[in-house]
Amino acid sequence: MSAARRRRRAARLVPAAAASWAGAALAVCLPEAAVWGSAAFWAVAVVGGALLWRRPSPVRAVIAVAAVGAAVGMSHVALAQPARTSVDDLATGGGRALVVDATISGKLDPNSSGDIWFDALAGRITAGDRAVTGGALPVRIGVAADAVAGLDGVDIGSEVTVRGASIPVGAGDRAVLVLRAQEVIVRADRPIAVLAAASDLRGGLVESAAGLPGPGAALVPGLAVGETRAVSASLDESMKASSLSHLTAVSGANCALVVGVAYGASALVGARRGVRIAAGLLALGGFIVLVTPEPSVVRAGAMAAIAMLALALGRAGAGLSVLCLAVVLLLAVDPWLALSLGFALSTVATASLLVLARPLAHGLGRWMPRPLALGLSIPLAAQLACGPLLVLVDPRVPVLGVAANLLAAPAAPLATLAGLAACLTAPFPWLQDGLTAIAWLPASWIAGISEVVGSLPGQQLPWWGDLGGLAALSVVSACVAVVILAPQGADRRMLRGVAVVVVCAVVGVGAGQTALRTVAGSWTVPSSWAIAACDVGQGDAVLLRSEGATALIDTGPDPAPLEACLVRFGVSRVDLLVLTHFDADHRGGAAALHGRVDLVVHGISDGGAADRLLADMRQGGARTEVAHPGMQGILGGARWRVLWPSATVAAGNDASVVLDVRGGGIPDTLLLGDLSAEAQQAMQRNEPVGEFDVVKVAHHGSADQDAQLYRAASPTLALITVGADNDYGHPRESILSTLASVGATVARTDQEGIVAAWRGDGDELVLWRERDVGGAR
Repeated sequence: MSAARRRRRAARLVPAAAASWAGAALAVCLPEAAVWGSAAFWAVAVVGGALLWRRPSPVRAVIAVAAVGAAVGMSHVALAQPARTSVDDLATGGGRALVVDATISGKLDPNSSGDIWFDALAGRITAGDRAVTGGALPVRIGVAADAVAGLDGVDIGSEVTVRGASIPVGAGDRAVLVLRAQEVIVRADRPIAVLAAASDLRGGLVESAAGLPGPGAALVPGLAVGETRAVSASLDESMKASSLSHLTAVSGANCALVVGVAYGASALVGARRGVRIAAGLLALGGFIVLVTPEPSVVRAGAMAAIAMLALALGRAGAGLSVLCLAVVLLLAVDPWLALSLGFALSTVATASLLVLARPLAHGLGRWMPRPLALGLSIPLAAQLACGPLLVLVDPRVPVLGVAANLLAAPAAPLATLAGLAACLTAPFPWLQDGLTAIAWLPASWIAGISEVVGSLPGQQLPWWGDLGGLAALSVVSACVAVVILAPQGADRRMLRGVAVVVVCAVVGVGAGQTALRTVAGSWTVPSSWAIAACDVGQGDAVLLRSEGATALIDTGPDPAPLEACLVRFGVSRVDLLVLTHFDADHRGGAAALHGRVDLVVHGISDGGAADRLLADMRQGGARTEVAHPGMQGILGGARWRVLWPSATVAAGNDASVVLDVRGGGIPDTLLLGDLSAEAQQAMQRNEPVGEFDVVKVAHHGSADQDAQLYRAASPTLALITVGADNDYGHPRESILSTLASVGATVARTDQEGIVAAWRGDGDELVLWRERDVGGAR
């Protein structure tokens, strides 16, 4: 059989997978149509099955498979809808106080605010005297940071009762309810014996790796069993920036590795094929239990199990057919996967390896040695296929992601297998520690690659993150594939020519953007700047410079825009970092500063994420000190002094660190954090403020301001750090009117981008705006 015919046969089930996917997506988005849709597809399945029985043909078989898959998925949605409707009626769209009795079914994931979120299966949901009961209603629960202590000792399989407020559920969400919990009562902190044993093994591996140095120690549990609790924020950002974060998520590759080892070991002892397949499936089942049987892991295991079934049937080469069958079956069992980005990425990545990797290797082989071409083809295929989907969640393209994956590829399976062996040898600590140390070597290599690649200037090309960005990057990916595959023939020369033009245009624009953000970036901002407000969206990040020393006040919500601003102003090291308080829009970009800060002066910690961030800063070599009124220091030739917060103020906006900076070429500056009017008044009662050249307006220009403070400060320039089209209506007209009444020039980052100021030759205040917006207030 020719290669072309084999490819056509392997692709026969693609329409069936596509139809099942479309049917499942339609059903979960429009559940009221699921009953009629399932009836229609069952009718098609019955007719198609009868015709196939009378006269078998590939086309009829595909139609029958597609119809059955779509019918089962739609039936699933239709049967689940009454319970979902009852819960929705109970929650009344969001905001209602509820009590949920549930069993935890997913890992406990902390977010940047210190809250912990997890998936669970609810047996009972109560609102007042009304209740909805069900054996396994999927819910999503977020436990507030001040209540997470109630989750100590729990894991997958633990039973809890939570009280909180409902959050509206979006169309197509798997969860029937999303709950923001303020109280947690643990009814059974230990899961069933098997899950408890698995939890102990994972915890033992984390403890064993904790004694090893460097970031590689934190990666060992993630590479082996997907346990990432020890991964710092900076390392997590580096892994994402270098396109290596998939290595710490349990995927089909991990499952295939485990199955392959079990299958190969059975073969070495002379076992028959049936025994080898059984050994592989048993190893797969044990691995799923060990790493926690949450939905993403079960999906990866299901694909590996179907591959083993294909091997048992003697059809191991029909990879694409196996993948399509897996998609049909998984969507039938869980139709809400149709709207899951993770499922789409897993499917597309697997398909790209099956369809693109070999042709890409052949095309690359014309320009480089064949082993290198083979190595490059796998990460390149995944990058071309998954990149367009990834920009929906992170609108950046990792330029060196393929190279990073190529360098990490030999180390990943070594770290996974050694770490897995270490996890399973917990009863023998001396052996476990030895195996963990072996896994640490390749894990450290991967961590080193991520940190080097992730920190390179211009490594991440900004993209736009909507459906237009997905379409545009899909076109670019297709053009790259066309250029490498080099279709022959005169009728295809135009196609290749167009592809070359598109790729060259993107490379040119990307190189230009990279130059502006790196070596040429400092040419685009004034060299005399002394204070600069970075454009980081809805958040604060203000730079101060005096005699070569640099301070940064807050970090904004995200590392990428902060890093771009630092690069543009030529800031490679921060002498003083002031974290005014620990809301995400003031400290979320801190991962960009790991290992680059000397002193951190911070507001009152609220525990959780704040403490983890400060620990990460100390690990990177920074000193940390809590701010208090009267605290002062030197920045180059300038002097800074803390005016607030009072020791009696609780953590939050009103506990923001307020800084008075004067001298050393820096205009007299007052930075107000997120203080409310009440806190501003309390600060003035403690110490009345004098006049300032520059005031950083509190809380992004909210309406909660004390006009008397701004009249007393009488600023020449008012900086408003605010995101474009924000949901809060910042800056409010009331504060803009107050600033106008005191004669202040207003500069706002949402309209004018980066804003910088300094003292001119005549000691006058000079203002520079990235974008000159006429009439901006």
